[in-house]
Formats: sequence, structure tokens, C-alpha cells
Amino acid sequence: MRIQRHNPVPAILTMLVFLFTSLAASSVLADENADIQLLARTAKAFASVVKKAEPAVVHVAVEKSVKGGGSAPANPFDFFNDPFFERFFGPQFRHPRMDPRRQPRQFKQRAAGSGFIISPDGYILTNNHVVEKADKITVRLNDKREFTAKVIGTDPQSDVAVIKIDGNNLPVLPLGDSDKIEVGEWVIAIGSPFELNQTVTVGVVSAKGRNRMGINDYENFIQTDAAINPGNSGGPLLNIYGQAIGINTAIFSRSGGYMGIGFAIPINMAKTIEQQLRKYGKVTRGWLGVVIQDLNEDLARSFGLDRTQGVLVSEVSDNSPAARAGLRQGDILVTYNGTRLADVADLRNKVAMTAPGTRVTMELIRDGRKKKVEVTIGEQPSDFSTRVSMGGAAGSPLADMGLTLQDLTPELADQFGYKVNQGVLVAEVAPGSPAERVGMQPGQLIEEVNRQRVRNLKELKKALKHSKHPKEVLLRVRAGDFSQYVVLRAK
Repeated sequence: MRIQRHNPVPAILTMLVFLFTSLAASSVLADENADIQLLARTAKAFASVVKKAEPAVVHVAVEKSVKGGGSAPANPFDFFNDPFFERFFGPQFRHPRMDPRRQPRQFKQRAAGSGFIISPDGYILTNNHVVEKADKITVRLNDKREFTAKVIGTDPQSDVAVIKIDGNNLPVLPLGDSDKIEVGEWVIAIGSPFELNQTVTVGVVSAKGRNRMGINDYENFIQTDAAINPGNSGGPLLNIYGQAIGINTAIFSRSGGYMGIGFAIPINMAKTIEQQLRKYGKVTRGWLGVVIQDLNEDLARSFGLDRTQGVLVSEVSDNSPAARAGLRQGDILVTYNGTRLADVADLRNKVAMTAPGTRVTMELIRDGRKKKVEVTIGEQPSDFSTRVSMGGAAGSPLADMGLTLQDLTPELADQFGYKVNQGVLVAEVAPGSPAERVGMQPGQLIEEVNRQRVRNLKELKKALKHSKHPKEVLLRVRAGDFSQYVVLRAK
């Protein structure tokens, strides 16, 4: 009789497979639970930040006396003209100039925005465009209390305003450091879009240092995708620690509503302005006294540089801080007090935010060599124009550049506001030419060719004759009060 013995190996393998499967399933469940717990903690963290910040975020209601009719420009923040409001509140919200049936008259325009309390005794940060020309400002707190506010000071150039209500032991929103935020960080916006008080939206920092948006004179915006709509203006943009790192100010929109791109004034810029508004009721800005322009690849190469970073000085004002420090036309400014300069807007903002009388160190490149200079920043003149020449102009007697030039006669000099022998006048610019492509226009004046001063056609031709690159020319050209460098390259 044969005895068959039971082989335990398959059973053991089966048991091991079962155990491993059970462990794997348990691990998956544990991972899922851990993920859910992480999400729950994240949600609770956002809720905790909002709960602490909300009491200090206020609704700002404004009444203004406006004369209707005529051809007054539309107010981009006047959202009561939107069909959304007319649909729910009737045609009385329609602006008179939008309704031809109505005659011009004096009326009260109501608008709204947001703000946040920065001191226990009632100082509030908001936007200038929220409270500008207001006859009455009413501030409503999260606990429904209402106060009449007064304007402490406004700064239209940065769109920052400080208002105040009378109160004690009011909730305060702490201010953070906007220089430390990074692109991609979580941010929270709180405000009153479309009168919906204490609305909270969440997003990330999409970009930093946004400028030339055409919103303010001085721009260094934080860009965010946290939803911002009309009525959010003046409210805080918070970091995950519940600190205000920006003032929500504007949106990019083709519809008038949120499209994923919002802009906030960095709180570090607002702090400097707020302190001056509270102390003096106005803002005093620094002044250097130069006309500046960005470097493109052509300009950088013409000045012997291998990179476009820095700011080119195209003109130095007489008796200005820059002139006294020895700055010259053609200098490339590289750093400001040890910080590298990115572009024109970067330098303008840094100078403007520097207190007059402050001594700063600037590094520059002159004729290919690095040099450091010390400049005592002056006070921006009261009639100072914040315009910066961004366009371009150029010229040459060479036909392949597309220019017709002529000497300045006394009549032409008087007509265009120049002086005889100040330079060579651009008479015509050929369509499609290199000159037109860089923005050349008739009436502009050529003052330098390849870094050589030229006062007439004879000197201009002589300078061109000694050019090392006949098909490329570096010019300094003037348009009215401003001059700048451009590079023309023949086809």
C-alpha cells in the first residue's frame, strides 16, 4: 500500500499570498486615509486663517456727487452700470450718461470696495480708486457695526489710500513681508465682490513684479489666480500665516468679470506709502534725475555687453542728483544698493520708494568697465512727469535705413522746440524700413551716432564713415523732452 504524504508548500504559498494581499490592501487604505487626513488638515488650515482674518476685513461703501451726461469717461470700477445690477435693482442704478433719455444733472453715485484694519484705533488700508472724491465713506465691520470714515491720505500714483474710523481695540490684520513670497505659494483673498460681504477665494501667486500694466504710475504687482471681482478692490491678499502680503487692486478681463488674472499691490510698497500718508498726509518720492530705457539685445551688443540685464541712461538732467554724482549718458546701471536691477520699472520703483536725502550706492558699466558711484537721492519735484520714454527713434542718411534727414534751420528748430545745431532732424521715415520698425517718427532729433555727438548732417556723416559696422548703427535720439538709445540694422 502506497502512502501519499501531504505537501504543505502550496498551502503555505497560498497563505503568504493572502497575507501579502491583505497587507497591500491595508497599506492602500492607510495611504488613502493619510491623503484624506492631509486634505482635511489643509482645509482646516485655510478655514483657521480665514476665521482669524475676517474680523479685520471691512466693507467700504462710498457716495460721490457726480454730474451726469456729457462725454465723461467711463469709470472701470463703476460696476453699478452692469446689467447684473440693473436686472435685480432696476434702472435707477444706470448711469445717466448711459441713458440718453435723461438730462445731465447732479446725482449721488454709490460704489463699494473693501479694506482692512491695520491698527486697533481704526486706521484702514484700501485703494485710492475706492475712496477717491468721496463725499461720504461708510465702513461696515464683520460684526455689522458701521462707522463713518475720514480720508487720512491718498496716493493716486500707487492707488493706495489710508482712511480712519473712530474705535478702540478693533481687530487688526497683521502685515507680512511681500518680498519673501514665492511664485506658486497659496494665497487667500477676502473682500466684498458685488456687495457679497466676506467672500473668500483661494489661489496661488502666479507671478511677481508685474509692471507696465497701465493701471498705476508705480507698479510692482503680485499676480494671482485667486478670484478677484469688482468690490474686492482694497481687500487683503493673505499668505497661509494669515498676514496681508498685498492689497487686491485690479483684474485683467475682457468681460468685466474674473478671468483668472488678478493684481495686488505688494504690502511692502503699501507700508512705505501708508507711513507717509499717516505722518504727512501725502507721499514724498525720491528722484534721481535721469531718463532711462530698457536694454534689448541690439543695444546690449552695441554697448559691448553679453546680457540685457540693467538699465540704460539716455539722458541726465542738469543739476539733478544723478548729475551731481557724475552719472552720464550711456551708463548702464546694474545694481541699486546691492540689488540687481531688472528693468526700467524696477529702478523707478526703487528710487521712488527711497526717502529723499538717502545716500545710495549704484554699480554701473561705462565704456565696458564697472564703476561704483554714490548718489544722494533728491525729492521728486512737484511738477515731475512720471512719463518714461519707452519708444524709439533713429536716423541716418543711408537709404537702406529708411530715413530722410535734414539740418535744423531756425524755423524748424522753433517749430519742433529744438535749438539750431542741437542735432539732425528726421524729416521722413519710409514705411517698412528698419527705422519704422523701431518706432521712428518724423520730427525726432538725432544727437549721437555710435556714441559720438553730432550737431548737423556733416558731423553725422563723418561719424558714420568711421563706423566699424556699416550695416548697424547706435543712435541717441530725442523726442520732445526725452532722449533714448536705439539700434538700427540695415536689411
